[in-house]
Order: sequence, then C-alpha cells, then structure tokens
Amino acid sequence: MGRHLGLRATFGALVLACGLSSALANSDPHTIVFGVAPGPYGDMVKQALEPSLNEKGYKVVVREFSDYVQPNMALSNGSIDANLFQHTLYFDKFTADKKLKLSNLITVPTAGMGFYSNKIKSLDELKKGDIVTLSNDPTNLARGLRFLQSIDLITIKDNIDPTKASERDIASNPKGLVFKSLEAAQLPRTLDSATAALVNGNFAVAAGLDLSTAIKQEHLDENLKNIIAVRSEDADKPFAKDIVEVVKSPAYRAVIDDPKNVYSAFQKPDWMVAADKK
Repeated sequence: MGRHLGLRATFGALVLACGLSSALANSDPHTIVFGVAPGPYGDMVKQALEPSLNEKGYKVVVREFSDYVQPNMALSNGSIDANLFQHTLYFDKFTADKKLKLSNLITVPTAGMGFYSNKIKSLDELKKGDIVTLSNDPTNLARGLRFLQSIDLITIKDNIDPTKASERDIASNPKGLVFKSLEAAQLPRTLDSATAALVNGNFAVAAGLDLSTAIKQEHLDENLKNIIAVRSEDADKPFAKDIVEVVKSPAYRAVIDDPKNVYSAFQKPDWMVAADKK
C-alpha cells in the first residue's frame, strides 16, 4: 500500500506540475490571444497588427468564435487577452447586462451594415410582402431599424429610444415589407430566399459579398465603429499599450489604406480622420 500511495503522490505531483505549466503558458505576457467573429477582423489582426506586434516581441494568436456572445465571455474569463468584433454600443450594453469588467481600448476602421439583394437593384423595386431579413440581437436589431428609417423604408415611433427599438416600435411601413430577424451570421444565406437582407460588414465580407454591391450603405456613427477590448485590469499593461501604439502606427495605416485590401472601404474612426486633417 505504501508503494501505491507513493505512486499516487508522484502521479499527483506530475498532474499538478502539468497544470502549473499550462497555467504559466496561458499567462505568457509575450503571447496575445485575440478573439474575433467571422469576417475581416481576424485578417486585420493578422495583416495589420501581428507583424508590428511580432517586432515588439509578441506572439499573436487569433481565435475565431461563431457568435457575438463568446468573445466577451472568453475575454472576461481569461481565455483570450483581447477581442476585436463589436462596436461600442453593443460592448456597453453587453458588459453592463453581464456585469463584465472589460475596457474599450481603441476604435478601428469598420465595415458598415449594407442593404443587399440578389433580386432587386434599387429600393424602388420593393413591393408589398417582400421579405427583408435583419439581425435578431437587440442592439443590431435596433441598429437595422434605424438604418431602414434612414433610407425611408420605415419610421420608428417618436416616443421610443431608437437605440432600443424593436419590430413592435415601427410606426409606419409604407411599402408593406415583411421583416424577419435571425442570427446575424446567417443573414447572407437568406439572400437566395428573401428579397433583401441587412448584413453587418464583417459577415458580408466573410460571405464573400462585395461591400460596394450593397444597394445602400449605412453611415456609421462613432459608437457603431468596432473596438479592441481588453479586461479592465489589463488596460494599462504593456501589451495593451503596445496594441494601441501599433494601431496608431504608419505600418497599420499602410495596410488599411492599401486599395488591394478590403479595409480601404471601411469607415475610419474619428481619431484617424482627425489625424488625416493635420
């Protein structure tokens, strides 16, 4: 029995050592794990951020999630170090609802929502009963409705906070369109059946849609432009400061502005626009 106890103790020590080794590997200050959603932002990390971060001594890992929930939860629990997939409006609501201690690090160039169709070429062709699909998460649903209002397809009730609007808050729908909401990532697939779809820029790029083919493009307010987020406890750490420095660097800007890259069609954040005017 003594021998068995000795073996168990040895095995336990090995397991503990492996666990500690894994924990240390996951907390390597020279590895930055970015969480992204499907679309162009994983490529933005790899093409515009990773080379300069490598030069600063960091290894960069990109982890792709299939929805808009997991990247923030993974960031909060320490599975990743930063994420790039969401706009400020979504970030503020999600972190408040879930009571997460995350911080907005910096805003980056962003692809706006587009009104896409495989069946019509202009809004004038829309008719009663045509189906238009849009995102079902509350923030992007309200965003989609504001977009529809901006292109005169609906109006939203006056007494409603437009950032919280839902289908119930549509005051008028003069063309008699039918709106169907579903998960944002699925919207490009509806273009074969629905008349049109309001597709977020990242999912449009992921689906191979050319942003310039949208019948209408959303104008992005600053709070609808995407951000890099980190845990609040990490916001002042060297890796976070280095991310900001790289985003503000000429090397990053060169990748964004290269006409061969999809990012050249993205809408730039205010700080970048201001820098252009200097």
